[in-house]
Amino acid sequence: MFFALKQIAVVIFNIPSSTKPSKLQSMSIQPASAEILLKRLQTFEFLRGLELETLRELASSADWKIYAPDAVVFWEGNIETNLFYLQYGWLKVIKTAPDGREQILRFLGPGEIFNEIGVFAKRPNPATALALEEAGIWRIPRNALEKVLFAHPQTALQIMENMADRFISLVTLTADLSLRTVESRLAKLLLEQAEGDVIPRRRWTTQTELAAHLGTVPDVLSRILRELTKSGLIEINKQEIRILNRAGLAERATTRGE
Repeated sequence: MFFALKQIAVVIFNIPSSTKPSKLQSMSIQPASAEILLKRLQTFEFLRGLELETLRELASSADWKIYAPDAVVFWEGNIETNLFYLQYGWLKVIKTAPDGREQILRFLGPGEIFNEIGVFAKRPNPATALALEEAGIWRIPRNALEKVLFAHPQTALQIMENMADRFISLVTLTADLSLRTVESRLAKLLLEQAEGDVIPRRRWTTQTELAAHLGTVPDVLSRILRELTKSGLIEINKQEIRILNRAGLAERATTRGE
């Protein structure tokens, strides 16, 4: 797997097709009340204990941007020092090889915060983030966050814990790509994403996207999906994937590569 070793170098990154994004610019900025962001900030674990006025200043420093489907939020190799809060929509974060192949590192959904590393170090982004559908994002500038972090060191510790979680996720992804078969990775992903025994299929959830997330190609993924369906482990329709035999799928998820 060409990304297995590279991803160790993708240090602490929060990270949601194999084709290049066609829309590189975001949609025009539309006004959004800072009060909306303030309410969200009050729920963030890493900001717990901060005074209301501090949170209000943080919210007023942010700007609001709406990204069209396929728009790039930031490019791999560029420096981005804002902390992002995804209010609605879905993104994917990808790593691209010199030959153009992509590995999806993770999907980002509503309510997630990302790019913590940009707040701490002015280093080039290790991956590209782009919108899978229209997405509304708050961008909180580094200088506003620095004031909070200097005044409240416990907040910095909480953010560092979040970053450590991202690092662990990347280590797990690297291990899966190196040690698990594609079938095992797919079975594991289905079990993790299931709500009960159902995995909803969003509009952008194509086999191309799923294959890029699993580190394979659509033809291989299609063959494995057919085999899992034929074995009575799952069933697939346009709206969802349903797990029919959780124990059997869990057994497939434990298969290791040779």
